Parts: sequence; C-alpha cells; structure tokens
Amino acid sequence: MRQIVIGNWKMNGNLALVEAMAREVYARVASLACDLVLCPPATLIAPLAAALPGIALGGQDCHARPAGAHTGDIAAVMLREAGASHVILGHSERRADHGESDAAVCAKAVAARGAGLRPIVCVGEGEGARAEGRAEAVVLGQLAASLPDDFATDPAGIVAYEPVWAIGSGRTPTPDEIVAMHGAIRAALRARFGGAADAVPILYGGSVKPGNAGAVLTLPEVGGALVGGASLVAGDFLAIADAAPALGRAPGRG
Repeated sequence: MRQIVIGNWKMNGNLALVEAMAREVYARVASLACDLVLCPPATLIAPLAAALPGIALGGQDCHARPAGAHTGDIAAVMLREAGASHVILGHSERRADHGESDAAVCAKAVAARGAGLRPIVCVGEGEGARAEGRAEAVVLGQLAASLPDDFATDPAGIVAYEPVWAIGSGRTPTPDEIVAMHGAIRAALRARFGGAADAVPILYGGSVKPGNAGAVLTLPEVGGALVGGASLVAGDFLAIADAAPALGRAPGRG
C-alpha cells in the first residue's frame, strides 16, 4: 500500500500559492513514492483542480446534509463537483472551535461516502489525557464513535491520528508512542471491520516537517502523514512526501 501524504492548508492560501504549488508539484510528482492529496480552502479547490489535473484534492469539512438552510456550510456533493475526491472530517480544530461531536463527524462521513468522497477522519488526544495516561482510551473512543459502518468498504476511508498537543507546537510524540497508538488503532479497526481494516491507511499528523518526516514515515503502521503548516511551502511539502518509503508495508509488519 503506497503511503499518502495530505496537505491541509487550513484557512490559508490564495491563487498565487495555487500557481506556485502547481509548478513545483508537477516538476517532482513523478519521482515520488507516495500519493498526494491537497486540501485547500473550499474556494481554491476548483482553481487547484484546473492547475493540477491528476492530483487528488480534498475539502476540509462538509455538512451532513446534501443541501438546505445551512448558511456558511458546504455540502459533500458541492466539494465533489468542485473537483475534490477526499474530505477531512473531525479535525481537532473543528472539534474545538465548532463543538463537533463524534456523532456529528460520523454523520458527515456518511454524507461524504454518499457523495463519492473518501473521508479522512481525525482522532487525537489532548495534553491532559496524555499526561493522565488516558490517551489510548480517548483516541479509541473517538474512533469507535466517529467511523460509520461502511468506513472500510472499498475505497477504504482514512484515519489520521493527530495528538492535539503536537499540532503546530513543534513537538511530536516519541517513536514508541506513535507506534503504540497506531498499533492500537489498527487493532481496533480489525476488531470492528475484520480483514477489510487492513486497507484503511493510518496517517500521523502533528508538527510533521521535513526534518522529522523520514523518521515518522518509516514507523510500523504509519501509512502516511497529514501535514499542516509545512504544506503551505511547496518545497517543504514535497520534501516530506519524498521521505515516504519506496515500498509500502503490509499493516503490522513494520
């Protein structure tokens, strides 16, 4: 399974960044051993699709309903029409800033599936839970309640583990902590979805940078990276992608 490196631009970017990213990605994409997904603000999906045909794009959120009186929201079908094939759901910033519950994330994942989008569901613990030894319980609780029953159906959804305390902080868990959490997530997925769970990539996110990407992407059960700030600099984003192993690993083999 090829690794996946996803760039989450958050509320950043403009047409100039679209043009710069297109130039640099086209020059390097053929040499990469991983798949790329770029998730810009919704207003930039269509321009990015035109500038980078063949590169997968995603939204950063969607509504659970396909249409209706939901001012300021965007439906999964609208993202699909704009050129997206993926959508990030349940990011910690959405959970914190907008009070999104696990049930709301699950409903959005169902809507994404219905629109033909591949859901990228984020889970992660805060610093308090980590310090109190509850990190695994928090993450597995989010996982159980945020994933719909068809999550592992082809094409399988994607799980992104992002320890909340690491996002934007420059801090990352130790390799052993990352391996332990990814292993726990894989075990939980297998318990729920059986053999189909092995097709679900588990990405790591949280201050992923060119300097630590190589160490993170070669860890067991790490199927790629969800990249925040570094994805806004084409050179940094491509350096992270270039760190992906040339050959994917079967889940659990390391």
